[in-house]
Amino acid sequence: MILAFASALPLALNAQKFITKNGQISFVSVAPLETIEAHNDQVNASLDMASGDFNVKVLMQSFEFKKSLMQEHFNDNYVESDKYPNSSFVGKITNIRDLDTTKDGTVTVQVKGNLTIHGVTKSIDAVGSFQVTEGTLVGTSKFTITLSDYNIAIPMVSSGNISKTIDITVKFTLTKLS
Repeated sequence: MILAFASALPLALNAQKFITKNGQISFVSVAPLETIEAHNDQVNASLDMASGDFNVKVLMQSFEFKKSLMQEHFNDNYVESDKYPNSSFVGKITNIRDLDTTKDGTVTVQVKGNLTIHGVTKSIDAVGSFQVTEGTLVGTSKFTITLSDYNIAIPMVSSGNISKTIDITVKFTLTKLS
């Protein structure tokens, strides 16, 4: 009986879940005529340490731009946030065993899963890192997407203002779910 309990203990310790409701995502489009940036600080994310499951949900209307007209065009013309209110990532950290939440330090992670934007889901692989500080995880990553992969069309008249590829930066401060 004691042996069974002792062998199950490491699984119980690893079965930790971490969450945030105020993760951050920003993106930048660098085009010949204009650079467009937007930020969103209302991103939900969760990480299951036992399975490596990593999920993110983004309310598209929460992206903020410097110019309100850009924000309006983004929501109405490009991502159609009334029709597609959320974007999501559902995947795994494939090297989750490398991430020890009991030791402070930084670990590079491999993330693989499905990114859904504008109603289109594509497989994505990304590299990121988690910095562990006193049991809190700060995850960061940068990756690039191609707008046409997600059926987001750029009108010819705007081709000098909007890049065909968008650089995305994410940062999540995840705390242990009690």
